[in-house]
Amino acid sequence: MIHLSNGHSFDYMVASGALAFDGKGWPWEHPVRWLGLLRPELFTVVMKTVTREPRKGNLRWLKPWQSVSLLTGGGAVNKIGLTNPGVEWWCEKVGPRLDFERQPFVASIYGSVQELVEMTEMFNEFGVVAIEVNPSCPNTGTSVESAQAVIDGVQAVREVSKHPVLAKLSAAQDYLHIASELEGAAEALSINSVPWELIFPEARSPLHRLERRVGGGGGGVSGVPAQEHNWKMVEELAALDAAAVIGPSVMSFDDVEKVRERGAKAISFGAIHLRRPWAPTSIVIEDQRRRAAAAAAPAQP
Repeated sequence: MIHLSNGHSFDYMVASGALAFDGKGWPWEHPVRWLGLLRPELFTVVMKTVTREPRKGNLRWLKPWQSVSLLTGGGAVNKIGLTNPGVEWWCEKVGPRLDFERQPFVASIYGSVQELVEMTEMFNEFGVVAIEVNPSCPNTGTSVESAQAVIDGVQAVREVSKHPVLAKLSAAQDYLHIASELEGAAEALSINSVPWELIFPEARSPLHRLERRVGGGGGGVSGVPAQEHNWKMVEELAALDAAAVIGPSVMSFDDVEKVRERGAKAISFGAIHLRRPWAPTSIVIEDQRRRAAAAAAPAQP
């Protein structure tokens, strides 16, 4: 379990964007939620990343397959590019409607240092439990930010935020150096999708047409294909001990223990929602049941 400085603790997290901007999920997830098979209240929900100004990105709602593709073997690649209506839209249309007492939310932000500071000050007016700085999206059309840019952004957010700060890092970054420099500024570290080229250096991305049109690589890979890189990150970051690590790329119940064994203090569910949005709730309920049973079992002589 991760314990933040404001008293909020969590075992399970929904990764940024998996349950939209309000934690209720995307339209195709609503029936699953209405049936009680998807229970957001079991998780700390990271909202979809927002930027200072509206960002068109690459997602087109009438043709979502152009920027998201499922992969054989239990994963996905996306090149959405942080499509979002902007932080002011969220503050006006979404934030006032949320019940922050019932559902813990983490705000996720991307931008320049000045933009990060401005957005953080706006989120200070809301009851989120933390701010996640996301400087590691592989789909922004530019290279992943330099280590110093990441460090500067997170530290600037820490200076103005009344909430704990999380940093979202990537296997494509110098993440050990970044994490060591952020000790004391970031209370926990989450992990992003892996650039296509890092996992499949010789293969063409399913999103190659979009790649040719907008540049920026073949997309971010999540799920099973990303596990080798992301779980290596978990192990190395946990050994560094600069901040608590949130374990990503969980696609089954067995994966939960695998990331815990590598040092993760909490579990993040992301790509699994694309395939089986009911599965994270099922996994968490079973995990809680087994841990309770283990705790209640008599000690062995």
